[in-house]
Amino acid sequence: MDLARLIEEIRSDPDYRGQIQWLHEIPPGEARYAPLQVELHPVVRQILADLGIEQLYVHQVQAIEAALRGEHVVTVTGTASGKTLTYVVPLVQRLYERPARRALLLYPTKALAQDQLRKLTDFGAGSAFHAATYDGDTPRGDRRRIKREAQVVLTNPDMLHIGILPYHQTWSDFFSNLQFVVVDEVHSYRGVFGSHTANVIRRLRRICEGYGSNPQFIASSATIGNPGEHFTELTGGLEPTVIDEDTAPRGRRFLVLWRPPELVEGVPEVRRSANMEAAELMAELVKAHVRTIVFVFARRVAELVLRYAREGLAEFEDLAERIMSYRGGYLPEERREIERKLFEGELLGVVSTSALEVGVDIGGLDAAILNGFPGTISSTWQQIGRSGRGMSDSLAIVVTPQGGVHRYILQHPEYLLEAENERATINPRNRYILAGHLLCAAYERPIEDADAGLFGEEMEAILQILADPDYRDDSDLPFVAKRTRWYWVDPNVYPAGEISLRSAGGRPWQIRLTDGGDLLATVDAASALRVVHSGAVYLHAGESYVVERLDLEAETAWVRQEEPGYYTRPRTHSRMSVMGWEMERQTPSGSRVLLGDLQIEWRVIGYVRVRPATEQELGRFPLELPADTIETVGLTIAPGEADIEALAAGGYDLMGTLHALEHAMIALLPIFAFCDIQDVGGISEIEHEDLKGPVLSVYDWYDGGVGIAEIAYERLDDLLRAVAEQIECCPCEDGCPECVQAAACGNDNVPLDKAGALLLARRLVGEERRAVSRTERPLSRSEGQGSRA
Repeated sequence: MDLARLIEEIRSDPDYRGQIQWLHEIPPGEARYAPLQVELHPVVRQILADLGIEQLYVHQVQAIEAALRGEHVVTVTGTASGKTLTYVVPLVQRLYERPARRALLLYPTKALAQDQLRKLTDFGAGSAFHAATYDGDTPRGDRRRIKREAQVVLTNPDMLHIGILPYHQTWSDFFSNLQFVVVDEVHSYRGVFGSHTANVIRRLRRICEGYGSNPQFIASSATIGNPGEHFTELTGGLEPTVIDEDTAPRGRRFLVLWRPPELVEGVPEVRRSANMEAAELMAELVKAHVRTIVFVFARRVAELVLRYAREGLAEFEDLAERIMSYRGGYLPEERREIERKLFEGELLGVVSTSALEVGVDIGGLDAAILNGFPGTISSTWQQIGRSGRGMSDSLAIVVTPQGGVHRYILQHPEYLLEAENERATINPRNRYILAGHLLCAAYERPIEDADAGLFGEEMEAILQILADPDYRDDSDLPFVAKRTRWYWVDPNVYPAGEISLRSAGGRPWQIRLTDGGDLLATVDAASALRVVHSGAVYLHAGESYVVERLDLEAETAWVRQEEPGYYTRPRTHSRMSVMGWEMERQTPSGSRVLLGDLQIEWRVIGYVRVRPATEQELGRFPLELPADTIETVGLTIAPGEADIEALAAGGYDLMGTLHALEHAMIALLPIFAFCDIQDVGGISEIEHEDLKGPVLSVYDWYDGGVGIAEIAYERLDDLLRAVAEQIECCPCEDGCPECVQAAACGNDNVPLDKAGALLLARRLVGEERRAVSRTERPLSRSEGQGSRA
């Protein structure tokens, strides 16, 4: 398919309404090759020749040579740049030299590990050496054989945490001979998952030390801003050689910014649903037999877009059956089947969450549709790179829903091409995360003072609290201190089973059908009350299910299949308490900016039914659910007397100003920090009990924090300037989703004062300009006690 011609056909379609706001053609790039300066094993040379690999890219040569010198290595290049060879070649080289060596390959998902095992067969896996995946899907009968015979084990951090390290005695030969640890897709280890994984890797290194091995770490990553620093933080202090020049070829790529049209002509703040636009684009591309992937930010949206796309293909039943959705929460066998159909070309399209962002081989795709900015430049290019592998042309369309970050990108499309890649952030020293892994480490082997070299200086203080029944929450915890060691004293109690690496909460909750009780899906504990409360609409595989009952004790939602004609959105209420401040500074206007530990108590107080096509609210329903509490790290702005007086003099609503500024800051924070908008919470209060005055806070939505608030504090001036520009450029009167409204606001976006937020943002960075006063430009005023975006 000629993609340039396809774009022109879209523009000439009678239904086209000017949605293409920016079109950029990225020219193809030539490959750069280099010869290897090391002698490969004859078998390895022959394998490369049999695969048709006559030359290696420069970055592949640099990484392979560094690995064969025994260095820790991280290779940081784009999608489809041949990163797999950078660790497979040195790995099999050493295996062919000495078969007793062992290698552990870590992938963020089971699917990726299984995909890579298939590729290892090209290098002799299954014939010359034994390689196997070891995860939750591995049959019990195969596990003993894998422990005994496998030279290469492919797994994920979750299985390493829960199914390998606690049973290291049964892996003694493997750990004694472990030479390589490969960590693939390093950029995906961020936030809570990355912080957990960093502690799992520390536990791994500790176990290896006990067996007398000191493995070499080799990693690969999509492009991020701090690959060496991130590798060091993830592995517990190891310093890598960084290979970050991408010398692979690339085809021509068309990059489009697509803005949904106005629903009412002349009213730019009311636009058609981005979900429907993405679905229609997918349907049109599938009709043209353009193999397409649509990326969305949430499971519910994946199901909505799939449904809308199938409706658009209603007259083409054979094509409607060739598109599916792919996301977390599906059962393993469902995901494997979808991956197979994609790889073999049975499917023409797939709607996916970021689950397919990492490199499972799903065959050659022609187009990628991003239903919204994914939150980071790194993720954006990782998703774009899922189409157009090799030298073939490709199309990438970024659909821009209403919201702050999307307006910013429309105003600054060059940001996609020129912005520096974000720094990946993790916090292995998060006391909630670290405490759990110290208990796991003690189960595996008694902890000694020397282990602080891996776990950090915080280790001893946390251990003392865990070992003291007077301080810890669980007085029956089988954990004790004896002299200079800490012991887990009950081998029948299994601490790893209580820790999920993927969330700050506990085990996933189940979603079951009321008719028969079959397991439909799972949802992480931290999201359960918001996603599967009674009355919620849950979407799965393109079908709607209504939650009849949420069993809090059994952690199970009971659902029935139904098409209700609406979706649901939870309403929440929050309040904040200060636990202590770590840093403080003053703005040019005399306001205080603080960074510290906060306690956030929140609860779901009800939900709203919303008609999908028009976003019309159909009704509100109260809920009585238990409150939940997180202790986290947050940035707080406490406006000083001068700023409060300036707002009052202009006639601005103080609460509305704080609330609007909070929303705008959260919306643009992903531009400055490697995070998703769902990783961040916010709260505004007119009179805070601890600070004795008005405040707005933006905080990490995880116990203990994962480093996002620290970046917000560090880059606050840049964030506020971007917010001020965003608000000033928006043509709406009272505030809209393009500037200060938030779709997830638990207080229904009331009150909001757009002009007041602009004035305060300018004043906080010392760039006050004359703002339009309340009497010159009337904006709505509302009273309120607090908000949570």
